[in-house]
Amino acid sequence: MAEELLAPHHGGSAAHVATPRGLAAASPVIGSRTTLRVEVPHASGFEAVHLRSVEDGEPVYRPARRVHRARAVDLYEVELTQVSQVMSYRFQLDGPRGDAWLTGRGVVPHDVPDTWDFQLLASPPPPSWVADATLYQIFPDRFARSGASQDWPDWAQPAAWTDPIATDRPSSMYQLYGGDLPGIAERLEHLLHLGVDGVYLTPVFPSVQNHRYAASSFDEVDPFLGGDAGLAALSAALHERGLRLLGDLTLNHSGSTHPWFLAAQADAASVEAGFYVFDEHPHRYQAWHGVPTLPKFDHRDPELRRRLYEGATSVAARYLAAPFHLDGWRIDAANMAGRQGAVDLSAELRVRLLTTCRGVRHDAYVLAEHCHDATADLKADGWHGTMDYTGFTRPVWSWLGDPEREVRLLGPPAPVRSLPGTTVAHVMDLVRGQLPWRSVLHSMTLLGSHDTARWAHVAGDQARRHVGLTWLLTFVGVPSLFYGDEIGLGADGTIEKTGSRGAPDVVTRAPMPWDQPDRWDRATLELTRRLVAIRRSSPALRRGGLRWVHLDDDVMVYLRDHPQERVLIALTRSAAGEVVLDAEVLGLVTGAHAESLLGGQDLVAAAGTLRVPAVDGPSGRVWRLPASGFAPVPASP
Repeated sequence: MAEELLAPHHGGSAAHVATPRGLAAASPVIGSRTTLRVEVPHASGFEAVHLRSVEDGEPVYRPARRVHRARAVDLYEVELTQVSQVMSYRFQLDGPRGDAWLTGRGVVPHDVPDTWDFQLLASPPPPSWVADATLYQIFPDRFARSGASQDWPDWAQPAAWTDPIATDRPSSMYQLYGGDLPGIAERLEHLLHLGVDGVYLTPVFPSVQNHRYAASSFDEVDPFLGGDAGLAALSAALHERGLRLLGDLTLNHSGSTHPWFLAAQADAASVEAGFYVFDEHPHRYQAWHGVPTLPKFDHRDPELRRRLYEGATSVAARYLAAPFHLDGWRIDAANMAGRQGAVDLSAELRVRLLTTCRGVRHDAYVLAEHCHDATADLKADGWHGTMDYTGFTRPVWSWLGDPEREVRLLGPPAPVRSLPGTTVAHVMDLVRGQLPWRSVLHSMTLLGSHDTARWAHVAGDQARRHVGLTWLLTFVGVPSLFYGDEIGLGADGTIEKTGSRGAPDVVTRAPMPWDQPDRWDRATLELTRRLVAIRRSSPALRRGGLRWVHLDDDVMVYLRDHPQERVLIALTRSAAGEVVLDAEVLGLVTGAHAESLLGGQDLVAAAGTLRVPAVDGPSGRVWRLPASGFAPVPASP
């Protein structure tokens, strides 16, 4: 019988947390009361629950009351009053066998630091649409090329759509395939067929490199991509079809050809000279990882802030307004922006940017690129979410990656090593357990991006690729598909090398093979489409909590719980035997059905158990379970 299911449980979703009426989920305000629930299986041996919160710096204890006693589980409730912007809390469990703490990282039999606590934030919540969205990432130069005539920029090395990727530097930075914004607009039927809810575009500003992170202007959209009119038209076309559009903005640096930097170099007394950090004017200056084409901004300068992200006339505001109507920004190198040596203005930067974005549109989403521990940047007035490379991508790679392939991920020189499922779940819990639930719910989960190796390359065979897609689209967070992952792009045997920072060789950014049907994995496309549809139809998958119910080396089974339904997901990376779950702890009576959502057989509770069948290879299976049977958590007045 799976032991994970027998542990007491509390999560951040509406199944266990109810903020006052009229407030966003898990987003109380100062003075409001939130109802918290804890499920305590009888087999755990615990018979009493106390809430421990920190108020004015002092731990405070309140008894929880038992409000429901089922055949195998007791349900406890207690109210928490929001007395500060960040409320930390955990639960003390007590019984004849001893006591323990129920924390954001699970049940532990010893004292733990407050960083392990659950957290509720009273700061303005993320936009409501984000948690329901599945996003699709597009690298504009490589997705689709329209029939519009183009004047190739002087720096470009033009390539035909089917030409091989240049793998030598600097050619890889200057090879241009001619993908553009009208080309994306012409391919929207593909996105509608997939069922995604929005597009995340990497930068569209002019640049002298194909990735466009070295911006030479923020005042216009690159004319080669279609210019301002092209972005406005794409945005309108997406919104007409009910899709969102997320832009990509760099607040850490500009390109060295940007007029601001050229003016700063030309005159040390210029206004723009204050925008950058010069060690010795004009040629020694701070830059992103020392790359001279990416000079770093100095956010102490008020005029830089005004031009870039503070106020209605800033770059950040302009593209959220007409005629572009972006739905938000992904902030490039967000972990570095505002930080330089002893100077750390990152918190002030976030507050100013979020204030600006909310001032233009109340539902703007601001997502941070962050490749390691983002905890400090996601609390209080933090980003709405982060790209969850640490809490999702790396753990998934370490469980499903082909062990015969040495693949590196964003920085660490050592390749990603294969780990057992128990360790992978523990890592995910460590990362997720120190964050506010709403930050987890609104962070982007991804199998790969333009900065990593292709998922098809990492996983190796189709079966493992499919398990990864199932994981992505059934897990907590905002799933993002990198263009081409839905057709297995990168699975054709291309070897992907990695650079000094663990970044992938640019073959990751291969053009979408629209006219090469032999390169489309139709089974992967159909699975992706089905999974997106299942997620869209399921409140548990979009907004539900997360509970591990069985873990071993090669099997990971988890439950997504929501007041309206529950969804059970079983992942295996190899052949695996039958998994037996305690049906009574799951609240299932004899004869209760779990409906299979991806084909295969339904499950039926019998003799107090729910049996997940054995499989002969990697698999991802999904079942819908009835709601828990507990009454919905009552909203506090």
